[in-house]
Amino acid sequence: MKINNQTLWAFTVSLAGFLFGFDTVVISGANLPIKELWDTTPLFHGLFIMSMALWGTVVGSLFGGIPSQRIGRKNTLIWIGILYFVSAVGSGLATDPYMFSFFRFIGGLGVGASTVAGPAYISEISTPKNRGKLVALYQFNLVLGILIAFISNYLLEGFDGNNDWRWMIGVEALPAAIYFFAVLGVPKSPRWLVVVKNDIKGAKEVLIKMGEENTEKELQEIIESEKQSLNEEPFLKKYKKPLTLAFLIAFFNQMSGINFVLYYAPEIFSLSGLGTEDSLLNSISIGGINLLFTFVGLYFIDRAGRRQLLIIGSVGYIVSLSMIALSFYADLGTIVLVVSMMAFIASHAVGQGTIIWVFIAEIFPNHVRATGTAFGTGTHWVFAALITLLGPVVINIFKVNPWPIFAIFAGMMILQLIFSIFMMPETKGESLEAIQKKIGI
Repeated sequence: MKINNQTLWAFTVSLAGFLFGFDTVVISGANLPIKELWDTTPLFHGLFIMSMALWGTVVGSLFGGIPSQRIGRKNTLIWIGILYFVSAVGSGLATDPYMFSFFRFIGGLGVGASTVAGPAYISEISTPKNRGKLVALYQFNLVLGILIAFISNYLLEGFDGNNDWRWMIGVEALPAAIYFFAVLGVPKSPRWLVVVKNDIKGAKEVLIKMGEENTEKELQEIIESEKQSLNEEPFLKKYKKPLTLAFLIAFFNQMSGINFVLYYAPEIFSLSGLGTEDSLLNSISIGGINLLFTFVGLYFIDRAGRRQLLIIGSVGYIVSLSMIALSFYADLGTIVLVVSMMAFIASHAVGQGTIIWVFIAEIFPNHVRATGTAFGTGTHWVFAALITLLGPVVINIFKVNPWPIFAIFAGMMILQLIFSIFMMPETKGESLEAIQKKIGI
């Protein structure tokens, strides 16, 4: 089967998502060994060891729109590969918690910037017919990276005694190097070439390679959409709607508790009585379910649409999170807990996991897409960092019975269901320029 250029470019760029997923979750296997090695307090461990990468992600996502706009999506993606590589090597060789935290912060910068540049680039080299599927490749590689990180942690347990965690962290350097060289071969975004560089000829060449049937018409639509607002900033009153939509979908993504579960899965399972090895093995199951149901989301995102998937995912969240809370509260046993946790991951993969990067990347006009996407992803990572920072403290408070944590997450997902039914517009099958008109910009 011949792979067209759009799919090849999208998959290559989406490898940044693989590194994102791997980098984000690999720390779960090193969590307890590092805690014992440096004997840190719960607050210090949460702030520096566990969430420092996320604070880097916050900075990278909030400011990732600047290089994405000025030097381009492609060049930004190249630098992201360098950040991942440096972070993996430095973190693996760290001799104290401060050095470790510094290099984790560097990796976080790469993660944050990739959530801006990656989806923005893919959305701009896609057609309305396949944009959802291609941008969702970023999420597919993200969950693949999560699964591989869980498997890697499990396989490396007992590999080098007290230095197991160093291998767990440092092995990321290999995929980072592969990604760096692969992304050198993708072209620059045609919309960025028009809007920022006014390179009509270069943009036309990329559109032809994309397989656009009517490149002149496509170019004209891009140019026309920019005429009235080329020098505008995204934080004007006229962009209130896409900014609100981006904020809410990012906010609810983290209020589901997904990062809390991914980061502290082994510790959560251990609270139910499972040993360390069983906890790591069940963590692999989480990664596998995440990947499987991401395929389901990929299949339906351009068929059922973004809004419908979020509604389905919200219902799944509410049921599964309620069952997790009940399993802890009523001591229903580890089987109920594990099954409920898998249902929670499946709900996330089909709904929020599949659509968030797609939706945020397509609701802003071309000339403010990088900055608007940075706002949405920045919101996501601010709340992710806060939840991860407070994770050890909250787990310590509720270590006897953590059911209230999951009950609160379930309540937040009721609010997400209301948002998806009454506020969220459907964007499937629309060109980026048509979505701009549909939202009323």
